[in-house]
Amino acid sequence: MTRTVLQSVLPKTLLARNIVLLIVLVMLSQVCALGVLLHYVQRPRVERAAAVFATYVTTLDNLLQATPLSARAELTARLDARAQLPAEAGEEPPASLLRGYRTYQRSVFLDSLREHLPADMPARWQSAGGQRLWIRMHGPAEAPQSSYWIALPIPEDAQGAGLDAAILLSLGLGALAALTGYGIQRHLNQPLQELTRAARRVSAGQTPVPLPTDGPTEIATVSSAFNQMTHALQQAEATRALMLAGISHDIRTPLTKLRLSMAMAMPDGSDSSFVVAAESYLDQIETILQQFMDYAGSGEREAAEPGDLNALIERLAGDFAGLGHEFALSLAVLPAIAYRPISMMRLLMNLMQNAIVYGGTGLAVRSWTTGEAVYVAVGDRGKGLSAEELEQLKAPFQRGRNARAHSGGTGLGLAIVERITRLHGGSLQFHAREGGGLEVWVVLPLTPDPATHPAPPGRPRPR
Repeated sequence: MTRTVLQSVLPKTLLARNIVLLIVLVMLSQVCALGVLLHYVQRPRVERAAAVFATYVTTLDNLLQATPLSARAELTARLDARAQLPAEAGEEPPASLLRGYRTYQRSVFLDSLREHLPADMPARWQSAGGQRLWIRMHGPAEAPQSSYWIALPIPEDAQGAGLDAAILLSLGLGALAALTGYGIQRHLNQPLQELTRAARRVSAGQTPVPLPTDGPTEIATVSSAFNQMTHALQQAEATRALMLAGISHDIRTPLTKLRLSMAMAMPDGSDSSFVVAAESYLDQIETILQQFMDYAGSGEREAAEPGDLNALIERLAGDFAGLGHEFALSLAVLPAIAYRPISMMRLLMNLMQNAIVYGGTGLAVRSWTTGEAVYVAVGDRGKGLSAEELEQLKAPFQRGRNARAHSGGTGLGLAIVERITRLHGGSLQFHAREGGGLEVWVVLPLTPDPATHPAPPGRPRPR
């Protein structure tokens, strides 16, 4: 429970957490330094000042008692002696949160002064109308009940004015330390941000530039390890491409020889149903092999080029129309975006082919833009899988329940589409179509960052 609350209170980023920790440590160090200053430096100093002041007051009281009556009247008049304590003189100095250190020092001074003065000589602090300290003096020997109050200036050590500059300097140094720590943390955070961007490029199928390794030892070690990992991935990718090319060649060669041998082995005029069935199975093997190759490649090595996405959609729709499958087009004016032509054509062909095979009716393609991303939606009116079921088919080798009647598939169609979409920095979404059926949305961001995955706000309409 405590850990959950702590996680909810702490900032999410490492930079913010380090800055908060730094500020807390600086504040704690300043509070401790101020406490040490007040308790071990200022307090003894104020107590010594109170003891000296008490000695002065006691000496003055004894002097006034020993002064002849005629001279005492003139002397007390000069001291502004009063029979009654003024109303503005309080028993304790007024508390102030902003000047708490002054209140603390005055309290220490009064407590120490009262310890050194006789019990019948109380002291009162006056703040209104000027800072003064009122002391009740003893009356003369012939009239001890005639005590009076005199006002004395407060010692400099009791007012705490000398700490203003020290505290301001301490706060300034604390702020400077916090700003310096912030700058250092920002400097250390830059390599982490570069590492994050490079990792996102790797996940998007791109090859990032090597990270610099001339920073702090810890960051340099991480960057060096990431560079080694990237190099190892490139080697593994090259090995995989070479292996797949070899497998494709080695498998297609005996398949071609098998077709030729079957055609030559059958005598003229014999039943060719076996040959037709065998060639159908061979075609399925070819299709499966090509799907594996498509999924393994997915266009990582293909360079992106700016182009008109609507022109590619219209060309594919024309090709399908020539095969007897009409797609209704609703294409908005789209900005030119950079995409991999062969990979994007494979993506759209897979989606349109799926709409034909599993939907059959209501074939349509529409496009629009929101200013942040370009959207292409391929829809049909079929009553097959729901959007939730299609989300699960993004994983490789997953086939839906409506695919049982269709042979030749491997469960890689949507996985190929998903990978190509991510390669372009976009996302693949499934939505229920108005009037029945489903739409598959391909969301391609307009920004060049391949790690960006914008999400559409609601259901945009074609413009």
